[in-house]
Amino acid sequence: MYNTDNEIERVILIGVQLEDDDTAKSLDELAELARTAGAETVGRIIQPREYAHPSTYIGKGKLDEARIMIDQMDATGIICDDELSPAQLKNLEDILDTKVMDRTMVILDIFAARASTSEGKLQVEMAQLKYRMTRLAGLGTTLSRLGGGIGTRGPGEKKLETDRRIIKDRLSKLSNELKEVENHRNVLRARRVNTTTPVVAIVGYTNAGKSTLLNKLSDAGVLSEDKLFATLDTTTRSKVLPNGEKVLLTDTVGFIRKLPHHLIQAFRSTLEEAKYADILVHVVDASNPDCEHQIKTVYETLKSLNVEDKPVITLLNKCDITDGTYILKDENADATIRISARTGYGLDEFMQKLQEIIMENRIELNKVFSYKDAGKIQLIREYGQLIKEEYTEQGIEVQAKVPRSVYNQLQ
Repeated sequence: MYNTDNEIERVILIGVQLEDDDTAKSLDELAELARTAGAETVGRIIQPREYAHPSTYIGKGKLDEARIMIDQMDATGIICDDELSPAQLKNLEDILDTKVMDRTMVILDIFAARASTSEGKLQVEMAQLKYRMTRLAGLGTTLSRLGGGIGTRGPGEKKLETDRRIIKDRLSKLSNELKEVENHRNVLRARRVNTTTPVVAIVGYTNAGKSTLLNKLSDAGVLSEDKLFATLDTTTRSKVLPNGEKVLLTDTVGFIRKLPHHLIQAFRSTLEEAKYADILVHVVDASNPDCEHQIKTVYETLKSLNVEDKPVITLLNKCDITDGTYILKDENADATIRISARTGYGLDEFMQKLQEIIMENRIELNKVFSYKDAGKIQLIREYGQLIKEEYTEQGIEVQAKVPRSVYNQLQ
């Protein structure tokens, strides 16, 4: 009999506290990332420094402390809160004689486990290869040897060069495949734009409740768990507003502090769903003590994607598990509403506010249609709000509010 159970890794978290950094909260988040990846946190070390040590990330004293803690806690590895350079990674492994990971490696591991669609898998593999490419020289002496065998003697290609070439070839192939997927996504976006149906992008910090909200509003059936990055792939569903108008709700991948730039590049096409939306719905976990910092992180990420100057509705989610004494308001939003995506509390108010913002961007139409043009009124019913419809001898008197594109078609 062989035991096939996966051994749970026991890890120690290490962070360097720079000026004005709240490293303790950052390590709390790193512990949650480790839990999501299947590891157990057994200790943590924080060292205040002006900058991370260029060779070993932390100083000699903390290295000795880490070595002692690894033995005492029977740890199987350490996770550093920042992205390590190849030299730092190799030096830490040599000094501590244990497995060394950084925040980026953990996030990439979670993404690799959670990607379900072909696009998500392509994006994750590309991010992993880009990360690995810069670290080939630091992964051990074996990569500096010749491949071995007849034809490799003399100025032959070293294994390091071989691996680098293989990764470059694979990245080129992945890039071409992602371009095809991106072209398909652009076609779908263009189709949505042409229908003039308002597009609402749901954005927010990871584990804020975006997928739960989408499921509650539209029965989307998207996986929602109390874990970071439970879902990576975008999902779009339609929703009918109280006035009968239809909107499209699009879920997006969650944001996180220190989001690796490899992932931002790989998931840019997915994240840009927010760029092409008419309205942003910013979901905030109001039960998280660090929610104000999370709000800041979301806006910084949106700014890096050039997603600005759009109407924003901020939803303070999970208010059913807060004591109600903490008052939070998003100054950058057009409206802030307390909700519970799990119970449905506040969602009616949210729908009304969403409807109001959409209507504010509509043009009022007062027109008499001839009976032979009665079919045009269907455009109003589908894409706008029909306020008045009266049949007279002159024709059909209509009062409505419609998108500008529909208004131009009806003139």
